[in-house]
Amino acid sequence: MKPWRKVLTSLAVIVVVAGAAAYHWRGEIVLLGMQRTIARTLAADPIADLPDGLHVGLCGSGSPFPDPTRSGPCVAVVAGKRLFVIDAGDGSARKLQLMGLSPGRIEAVFLTHFHSDHIDGLGGLMLQRWGTAANTTPLPVYGPTGVETVVAGFNAAYGLDEGYRVAHHGPIVMPPGGFGGVAKAFASPAADGPDVVLIDDGGLKVWAFPVDHRPVEPAVGYAFTYRNRKLVVSGDTVASPRVEREAKGADVLVHEALSPRLVGMLQQGAHDAGRSNLEAVFRDILTYHTTPEQAAEIAERAGVGYLLLDHIVPTLPYEALEGPFLGRARAIYSGPLKVGHDGDFISMPAGSKADIVTNLLR
Repeated sequence: MKPWRKVLTSLAVIVVVAGAAAYHWRGEIVLLGMQRTIARTLAADPIADLPDGLHVGLCGSGSPFPDPTRSGPCVAVVAGKRLFVIDAGDGSARKLQLMGLSPGRIEAVFLTHFHSDHIDGLGGLMLQRWGTAANTTPLPVYGPTGVETVVAGFNAAYGLDEGYRVAHHGPIVMPPGGFGGVAKAFASPAADGPDVVLIDDGGLKVWAFPVDHRPVEPAVGYAFTYRNRKLVVSGDTVASPRVEREAKGADVLVHEALSPRLVGMLQQGAHDAGRSNLEAVFRDILTYHTTPEQAAEIAERAGVGYLLLDHIVPTLPYEALEGPFLGRARAIYSGPLKVGHDGDFISMPAGSKADIVTNLLR
């Protein structure tokens, strides 16, 4: 056999043996990699790595429609190093953790209204905030009048679990005083009344303003300013002059969006299938949401720097549906526009007008 053939044969044998060994020990090899990943993940602090400024991320861009890629409504806001959450739909706590944003760091939650899809993840979020960081005080939950009932209900529902957690882990790991939430109710601002300022300290200002989601009342949106950067979150609403007023000069507007064309297809499908109840639901939801084109008009007139659509209705199982969903929105709004996905994250560094757009789940 020629020398080079001997070399190739030897290499082939080595590759086969190495491959067989790797296959045999594949579980241990994966465990080693997993251990390193766990250590790296638990030591990471994405917030510490952010530039000073205002940041917004979608910890839930969906709606009550079943969607495997979009959790229920949830918006994360980072001002400096302070973490806040607007609404807590189903899956909020899990999605925050997947984004590297620890629920244990949440300073407060702000609820826009009390539709079930905006609050059904609140219990889990309160529990994760308590258990992952040994917080000694309950989670402040801001909302218009009625938030007391919501928070009291979740506290009661999780009351037995509180006892289990303390008994199992002990009061040092699960301090009893940190369980649950505490309601921070405010009078709902009138349609033509002033904003309600909720936080004004450390250079951060947060205020609530009224929106129109009738028959759901009260319903509000929220605005944040920090280091000369501004964020507005619409909450659920029809196209609202008040949202437009609050969004004047905002760096980012996070606005809900519903496509009448696509929902109309669902309504027709329900009719054809004899599902009269669903047909009525699909018809009714058209009356208290904003279309992508209307959101684009608001952003254009308000001079918004970036329009991020959330609370996406209906489900968009294929990316190709984003065009029909948007309709003429891109032609109406001259700035950057995005159909929101879970994990979308926009940084607004202080001292700049630039917006840095990433996704923390990809």
